[in-house]
Amino acid sequence: MTRPPTAAIAVAALAAVALIGAAGAVGWWFHDGAGPGAPGSTRGSGAVAVETAPVQRMPLRDLRRFTGTLRAQAQFDVAPKIPGRLERLLVGLGDAVQNGQVVARLDDDEHEQQVEQARAELGVAQANLAEARSLLTVKEAQRSRMTQLHQRHIASDTELEAAQVEAVAQQARMQVARAQVTQREAALKGAEVRRAYTVIRATWSGGEATRVVGQRLADEGQQLAANQPILTIVDLSRVVAVVHAPEREYPRLRVGQAATVTAEPYPRRSFAGRIERLAPVFREASRQAQVEVEVSNPEGLLKPGMFASVEVQVGEVGEAVVVPNEAVVSREGHRGVFLADLEAQRARFVTVQTGIVEGGLTEIVEPILSGRVVTLGNHLLGDGTPIAAMDKHPGPAGAAAAESSQTPAQGSGTGRAHGTGGPGKPTRDADAGGTTRSDGSKGAS
Repeated sequence: MTRPPTAAIAVAALAAVALIGAAGAVGWWFHDGAGPGAPGSTRGSGAVAVETAPVQRMPLRDLRRFTGTLRAQAQFDVAPKIPGRLERLLVGLGDAVQNGQVVARLDDDEHEQQVEQARAELGVAQANLAEARSLLTVKEAQRSRMTQLHQRHIASDTELEAAQVEAVAQQARMQVARAQVTQREAALKGAEVRRAYTVIRATWSGGEATRVVGQRLADEGQQLAANQPILTIVDLSRVVAVVHAPEREYPRLRVGQAATVTAEPYPRRSFAGRIERLAPVFREASRQAQVEVEVSNPEGLLKPGMFASVEVQVGEVGEAVVVPNEAVVSREGHRGVFLADLEAQRARFVTVQTGIVEGGLTEIVEPILSGRVVTLGNHLLGDGTPIAAMDKHPGPAGAAAAESSQTPAQGSGTGRAHGTGGPGKPTRDADAGGTTRSDGSKGAS
């Protein structure tokens, strides 16, 4: 039999009222702090489960980390000084090259012909010089005889003057012939030099006697222009890590400072280096200055173009008060830590001034701390919040508290998560994680 519509509506209304009432009761339960794991609850199950770590004292290094690119300490291109066809290329990519070694040859037929022509022209000039020297001897003898005849009044003044003019003119012609010989000798040397340029050598001054071919830029048979690169020669005995330092880091760097360089292909190896050069100007766009770190590379493992990380120690604290990075949080714009009072089973927020951050630890400059700090669960805490330490070895009082509250805390994750979302509750520091600085300006919360 079908139920009347009015009765169905009444039953649905009663069910809705019941559901609303149940939801209100549950909401009041959580809002009033009576829910499982609520931070403000005064019952044993209301303590927030946390993990703690001891405040320690130890030496701490102040490191700066930079990233950049490796470059060869010395690198140059081999190119012909004259145009020509590349006849032979005697080395290839990765081959070792000695200083002064022949690495390529150009077609030299044309230059060989030019040498022969210059040598022949020099021969002609030398013959002309010999002829001019012989004629000068004749003219000098004629002038001498004419002078004697003139003294004996046999030759006239005109004849004497003519003999003298001929001798002087022949001297001039001999000087021209001598200059032509010099000119042809220079032309021959020039032709021989150009022919020598067809033999291409890799030469350098300083550094290692052996280098390697980094790039091959031309092929045999190719027509080359003058100064067109055909090979790149690099010195891999030492490489340079080129990085850029921002304004705030630049004053801490000095030429000669030791550095540690790592490369991505060798994550478990480090290479010793030193700062070789600091740029005196900053790039306007990035406000960074170039820094060059020279690295010894006897095994040739480091290659130009690799990505490199550089670590420079700029200071050290002999006995620093340190806590794990996870212990440092922010509350209302203040950085601090939660000290764990395991006797009272409560957390106390202490504002701190941080210093060096290194190896997962943060230096606490002020105030001087001792005891244990909360490292896990501190995002659920406020000043004075009850806690239950879940550490393996938190101490007698903490162990008893952890044992008494273990079961409720494990089942209260949802209640704590909701409790942090209400108004007035502190939030976890959003600026978490390690940075390239170790001065505490960015910590982990």
